[in-house]
Amino acid sequence: MTDKPDKQVIKEITPKSQDFSAWYTDVVRKTDLADYTAMKGCMVIKPYGYALWENIRDALDRRIKETGHQNAYFPLFVPESLLKKEAAHVEGFAPEVAWVTHGGNDELEERLAIRPTSEAIICSIYSKWVQSYRDLPILINQWANVVRWEKVTRLFLRTTEFLWQEGHTCHRTMEEAQEETIKMLRVYQEFAETELAMPVIAGQKTENEKFPGALTTYSIEAMMSDGKALQAGTSHNLGQHFSKMFDIIFEDEDHERKHVWQTSWGVSTRLVGGVIMTHGDENGLILPPRIAPIQVVIVPIFKASNRDAVLSAAATVQSRLKAAGVRAHLDDRDTQTPGWKFNEYEMKGVPLRLEIGPKDIEKQQCVLARRDTREKIFCPLAALEERLPGLLAQIQTDMLERARKFRNDNTRKTSNYDEFMELIEKERGFILAPWCGDTEIELLIKDETKATIRCIPLDAASELIPAAEGATCIRSGRPAKYNVYFARAY
Repeated sequence: MTDKPDKQVIKEITPKSQDFSAWYTDVVRKTDLADYTAMKGCMVIKPYGYALWENIRDALDRRIKETGHQNAYFPLFVPESLLKKEAAHVEGFAPEVAWVTHGGNDELEERLAIRPTSEAIICSIYSKWVQSYRDLPILINQWANVVRWEKVTRLFLRTTEFLWQEGHTCHRTMEEAQEETIKMLRVYQEFAETELAMPVIAGQKTENEKFPGALTTYSIEAMMSDGKALQAGTSHNLGQHFSKMFDIIFEDEDHERKHVWQTSWGVSTRLVGGVIMTHGDENGLILPPRIAPIQVVIVPIFKASNRDAVLSAAATVQSRLKAAGVRAHLDDRDTQTPGWKFNEYEMKGVPLRLEIGPKDIEKQQCVLARRDTREKIFCPLAALEERLPGLLAQIQTDMLERARKFRNDNTRKTSNYDEFMELIEKERGFILAPWCGDTEIELLIKDETKATIRCIPLDAASELIPAAEGATCIRSGRPAKYNVYFARAY
């Protein structure tokens, strides 16, 4: 389905159970996360959506820096000659590349690609920076925009232009590059579960699904609440393919000239879509407190006669919560009723609503309403700083556990192909099934069922888990190499 710009005002959110795709689009637009533009496939991220992205970005950026990486910025434009240096890479991206052919009124001598990814331009720079083993490792990340000319688009999930981060590193040895690749995969996994309350499966992509030009690709795979999979992040061991194409050579301690070993890894604004589809319900967003732009919304309940007293008390509560590190917003508008505000912030997914009126002030208490469970709690005003951080942390934990339970309840095992086809059609979710490792069989299953291999799971030591002895491939009947996760996916 392609999102189409229109002037329609979303008055009601389409029921999730009725049409998941329409529900998703309605939620994005109704909650002011994003909107369409005159340019097909491009979106404007509105302030509420951008605040959500900033919280996601900042939480990941801290982790990237804690692992020793530094941020930099590289050009948006990639000369065609550079992009074409690595054949598999350019072939993989060719259908999605946007080209600049003119500068003003003058035709360019060489076309410029608007970066679909930055390996080519960054490798051309690294070839100048790397001379000796003393220059290694290079551990650089950039936050940037990229353009991929997608035929089918959907707000946040797949757009022509999107925001992301992409790490690009260089190492002396294959072992160091592999360690980096897995390290960042695990960073993504911990980040997704801790910050987004989104449980993910970490694994290796098949040869058919790996990044163009990579030696090995790993990913984290999440299950959305409609049972479809979402690739939420990737980490690639690039081997020496790019370093050989771009002459990234260093003199090692043994005075031998060698090509570096490289990695790249990234996540994008599709994580916003993942959060929506993992946690949202019929009434709109449910945001994990750690990334919610507003963690607590304060709704004062007053009449003209007590307006000033109630607003003064509400403002004091807001100041106290902010001082305690809580992102608190006071909605003191008198143009909307409290009930209207309740509905608005429920739709926007604010984790906690704090209601305070004249009777509450008399009793020195307030009412707290959880967005995720709709539970209402009476809390003494004097205990807010003590109670709220713990309550927000509990909501975060509960959201992760609910999402994990949903995933586990919708993950099934089978070694029978007829049962596999029935499960993928009627039940959706993940199916763990034995596979022989043959790409032709992988593509045959995809053609027959529209299910793809999401990943080959890893054990605790980040090694591929082999299939049990004697297991046979679900489709070919040949000896199985791995048990893999299949799903229909976004």
